[in-house]
Amino acid sequence: MKTTLKLLWILVVFALIAAACGGDDDSADETTAAPTETTAGTTEAPTETTAATTTQAPSADFAGKVLDAGGCDYGGRVEKISALDEFTVEFDLCGSHPAFLAQIAFSVFGIQPEEHLEATGGAPIDNPVGTGPYVLKDWVRGDSVVYERFDDYYGQKSAHQTAVLRWATESAGRLIELQSGQAAGMTFPGPEDFSVIEGDANLVLLDKPEPNIFYMGFTNTFTPFDDVNVRKAIGLAMDRQRIIDTFYPPGSEVASHFTPCSVEFGCEGEGWYDQNVEEAKALLAEAGLADGFSTKIFYRDVTRGYLPTPGNVAADIQAQLKETLNIDAEVVVMESGEFIQQCSSAGTCDGIHLLGWTGDYPHVTNFLDFHFGADVTQFGAAHPEIYEPLEAGSQETDAGAAAAVYEEANNAIKELVPMVPIAHAGSAFAATSNASGAYAPPWGQVMFNFWDDGNDPLVFVQGNEPISLYCADESDGESLRACAQVVEALYSYDLAGNVQPQLATGCEPNEDLSLWTCTLRQGVTFHDGTTFDANDVVVSFTAGLDASSPLHAGNSGAFDYYSYLWNGLINAPESE
Repeated sequence: MKTTLKLLWILVVFALIAAACGGDDDSADETTAAPTETTAGTTEAPTETTAATTTQAPSADFAGKVLDAGGCDYGGRVEKISALDEFTVEFDLCGSHPAFLAQIAFSVFGIQPEEHLEATGGAPIDNPVGTGPYVLKDWVRGDSVVYERFDDYYGQKSAHQTAVLRWATESAGRLIELQSGQAAGMTFPGPEDFSVIEGDANLVLLDKPEPNIFYMGFTNTFTPFDDVNVRKAIGLAMDRQRIIDTFYPPGSEVASHFTPCSVEFGCEGEGWYDQNVEEAKALLAEAGLADGFSTKIFYRDVTRGYLPTPGNVAADIQAQLKETLNIDAEVVVMESGEFIQQCSSAGTCDGIHLLGWTGDYPHVTNFLDFHFGADVTQFGAAHPEIYEPLEAGSQETDAGAAAAVYEEANNAIKELVPMVPIAHAGSAFAATSNASGAYAPPWGQVMFNFWDDGNDPLVFVQGNEPISLYCADESDGESLRACAQVVEALYSYDLAGNVQPQLATGCEPNEDLSLWTCTLRQGVTFHDGTTFDANDVVVSFTAGLDASSPLHAGNSGAFDYYSYLWNGLINAPESE
């Protein structure tokens, strides 16, 4: 595939990111097969196999659909998405987009049949139809999601007929299922479980070199967090190292910036404040709160790599605030879906919320734009000092200029303190030692079709139940992992985290990276028997991006990733 000099620069960036995660770039025309062997927590480099595809001329009778924003005045990134023919889709963007390939590989931008989206009114929340290695068989609410092998899958077929995804909130419960042989794999063992797993010959600890962040968030539309001195005082008062030493596994570190340094441009600018309790008290006194105040600490009881023991960490933060600043903080535990909707999506939690982020695609925009963009309400009123350089950085193709822009943005985050970054966590998955192909990817979701423990069904246990199975309108890891087994995007990430073509065989940009032309894989069939073509791509993106479309329904209707990562929805109501 021909590339411009600027595309070569992008690929070099991706290679550097992948190298930091221990991987290499793969051929653009191949898909990754299962790793050949798993031993002592490491996975051999995956072999490569050419996926089945056909080559034929597009039909002259094909009527291509178009998503047209009518220009770029609405402020978003997408001007037009067009099905040029059966096998070609063109993304006409409102400016350069260096992270385009990394972004469209994110499984949230998965493709479903236009007929299915129309039949479900744009809300296939419990019956997704995709092209992936598994067909959804059943979602047994409160118990499991059951998948059956898709025998017409063009890529790596699973060795087992059935895969089952279960969940247990406590890491100890997940470990029991692994130890008893009831499951082949699990997410995020607790820090206290690492040595147990490493000492058990029947188990293997899978290092998961994922870029992540755990932070304390404030919503500045609520008193007293509308005062930057209050936010900064809390940031200065926290003993972040104490939290790392007490509750986090080996490999974890105190966060110097919101974005981990393994992500290019993540650590431009000044590092975070060192603890200084006296300065914190002075700032709180300047805000008229020398005697402290009362607030709440919101969290969800869901383990993540970035927050392995949420209840314990919440209690320690509560104790630190009392000890240093005489802040009385009531700890409030929320149901996971409600917490994400209220504290993250809507920004209606009137206290401190404990949340984190695991990288979805290998670019700094994934961390910063989602959290600090102009339309993000999680931290209250957005700061132009932060989002304006982010908007410039997302279109910057020159590495030196991009570094300067992200330095400006990171320094503004430090000065305005919308949150306090606490930890970049070391994390892992675990598997039974007989599970060949077991792996824990740095980007994207673990795919069960690469695992084989000799049992049918293959069982994998995660931390919580999916919120829904229509992940265009979800943002939690449990939902995304469940959806990824069924629905695929134009690009994906291989087992080492490198960007690779998936439903597209390639996407080629123009000179300034503002126009991307994607050639689709031919001969691909959806689980409902319909044939994948360019209109499915346009309609899937329309459902997510066009707020006026009857298909823009979803589960909550927030479509967070479509909104934030494409810089706003097309035809969004004035209130949004």
